[in-house]
Amino acid sequence: MSLHTTAQSLVALAEGGEHGGNHNSLSPFVTGGGALIVLLLLLWITTRFNRDR
Repeated sequence: MSLHTTAQSLVALAEGGEHGGNHNSLSPFVTGGGALIVLLLLLWITTRFNRDR
């Protein structure tokens, strides 16, 4: 393989094809809502362990 064909194949691999990296089943609202719930749960747990204040 020459350097040019190796570079072309690495660029094609890095691009990930023609999809662009977005998955159809991932909704931004569900992802954001899940992250919010997890962070609120962690905040609640942290405040339960820190009762001396």
